[in-house]
Amino acid sequence: MAAKVSAFIGIGANLGDARVQVEQALAALARLPQSRLTAQSRLFRTAPVDAGGDDFINAVARIETELPAPALLEQLQALELAAGRERPFRNAPRTLDLDLLLYGDQVIDTPALTVPHPRLAQRAFALIPLLQIDPFISIPGHGAAHQFVPRVADQAITKL
Repeated sequence: MAAKVSAFIGIGANLGDARVQVEQALAALARLPQSRLTAQSRLFRTAPVDAGGDDFINAVARIETELPAPALLEQLQALELAAGRERPFRNAPRTLDLDLLLYGDQVIDTPALTVPHPRLAQRAFALIPLLQIDPFISIPGHGAAHQFVPRVADQAITKL
């Protein structure tokens, strides 16, 4: 039996009924094999960063999982596809975006997966909901997550 790992997943959508998409994604995360949803942030509204389109609805979820990181990434991508996710260009508007932000205290750097997520400390839509779940969390290789809040203070984020 594999050891359980706490993984944090960023959730976002800005096409269709984005709020419903995020809520359905949270429910789907609770059904992942060998995993259990243990916490979720509130929903937030944020303006797109380095992208166009409507505002995003965002959240972060924490799961306890026995899935190895690559298998978890495959599950997340399958959920995106099931929600109609298309990738016509970088940062395109999306029906659902699921990002593996943290996988325990591991640092992973492969062509398919980088953890911690490389822009986690630069994006209010990921950092603020993450800190809502765990105000004392550290980003492996970078230190306490809360130290990065001043860097994202100019990014509008609103609790729903």
